[in-house]
Amino acid sequence: MATSVSPAPSAIRGLPAPSALLELLKPITWFAPMWAFACGVVSSGVPASGHWPVIVAGIVLAGPLVCATSQAANDWYDRHVDAINEPNRPIPSGRMPGRSGLYVALAWTGLSLLVAAVLGPWILGAAMFGLILAWVYSAPPLRLKQNGWWGNAAVGLCYEGLPWFTGAAVMAGALPDGRVLILALLYSLGAHGIMTLNDFKSVEGDRRMGLASLPVQLGTDWAARLACLVMALPQVVVILCLSAWDRPWHATMIGLLLMVQLVLMVPLLQSPREKAAWYNGTGTTLYVLGMLVAAFAVRALAHQGAV
Repeated sequence: MATSVSPAPSAIRGLPAPSALLELLKPITWFAPMWAFACGVVSSGVPASGHWPVIVAGIVLAGPLVCATSQAANDWYDRHVDAINEPNRPIPSGRMPGRSGLYVALAWTGLSLLVAAVLGPWILGAAMFGLILAWVYSAPPLRLKQNGWWGNAAVGLCYEGLPWFTGAAVMAGALPDGRVLILALLYSLGAHGIMTLNDFKSVEGDRRMGLASLPVQLGTDWAARLACLVMALPQVVVILCLSAWDRPWHATMIGLLLMVQLVLMVPLLQSPREKAAWYNGTGTTLYVLGMLVAAFAVRALAHQGAV
């Protein structure tokens, strides 16, 4: 049984401790959208020189703002579930007292929109879309996370495709090249499998609370098979696209990365519950490296017209 955590002195006075606020915003989750944003910047074909203030602002928007907003909103609406599964989380432990968790999510939403508005209309539109997905993922009545099919799709889009689009759009100042959009979409689809593996750590709690994650719906063996298929197929399509776009070396590099992932999937499929976290630290790393390779592949093509 988990030990209870005494609220920090600042929480006792009605204000969350800075450490509790940071834990609520989950910095470890910011890497994925920040990396995808960087891939978008690279894929745009626009030199970074002279654009660093905008790039830095965009990275902050993708990670510490929009992604952090989604984490705060998720923790608020999951507070009853966390009281059972993770009682040491900031809200159920009392380190984020009262409705402060909700207020942080709302404040971060407003701050995200303010920064996005400064970066231009394309970025504002993308940020608004991402924030809407973040809220409907966690909040009733839709609460997309109640179903692994829809919830994982929303997270994959928010963590990979949308930041990639945002990074390319902020550099181009316009709708990105069609090839850039294709890559962003494909890697978003593959991220659905990554999110499925992430659900393996909470199978029992999800089952008890009626959350239909894919490991709960399909069982862990079939969910692992589906996750591997969903991660691999979009990369195959990326390889075919890069070959068609006369980028054979980049296609070969992604093919090699995929081959190593397939090798790593063997022990994952043999022991999915035990190896899911391990694969997310190994195979998923190769997946995101492939994203950067693909971004460099289309970099020189970005201004040759849409597909």
